Amino acid sequence: MQTLVLGFASSALVILIEIPIGIAVTRKGLPRLKNFLVDTLGLAQALPAYGLIVLFFSWFGAGIGTVIVALATFSLLPVLRNTIVGLEQVDNAVIEAGRGMGYTKRQVLFEIELPLAVPVIIAGIRTAIVINIGMAALAFLIGGGGLGETINSGLKLDRNPAILIGAVLVAILALIFDFLSAVAQRYLKPKGM
Repeated sequence: MQTLVLGFASSALVILIEIPIGIAVTRKGLPRLKNFLVDTLGLAQALPAYGLIVLFFSWFGAGIGTVIVALATFSLLPVLRNTIVGLEQVDNAVIEAGRGMGYTKRQVLFEIELPLAVPVIIAGIRTAIVINIGMAALAFLIGGGGLGETINSGLKLDRNPAILIGAVLVAILALIFDFLSAVAQRYLKPKGM
């Protein structure tokens, strides 16, 4: 249950932060900010997951909140990059047709651009969820609990079945979340695409 909470909460945090930022940087006048964010988050994701969790522990202390923020930070890039790519791949002719029909900028965004970008955005969310579930196994290092405790106990006690059970459960959770995201991607895609 702790691993589920960590994975879901950190993924929800990423979605709430990165989709609005991705929308904002694709608007006119912000290409430098877009490139800066993608480059910076690319460097942050190059850090080892273990090192990032320890870094957040040294700043914020132990606990589930620290783990959620660390997991969210590690998985920001896929959601931001896919939001940007999804919005930028929308055909300009479709956007101009919407404007020609009298749509406001807000209507164009919510009724044309976002629905057409949904498959790409959800692909980024799927990646972030799988990253978060996998990394949640490291949460035990700073008091976040989760299945990492089972794996760590198995390592300390030299119990291979405990290690295997913990690892298999983490993999199953990641696969379940990925499957549910794939279903969402399929049903949220606009009809006719």
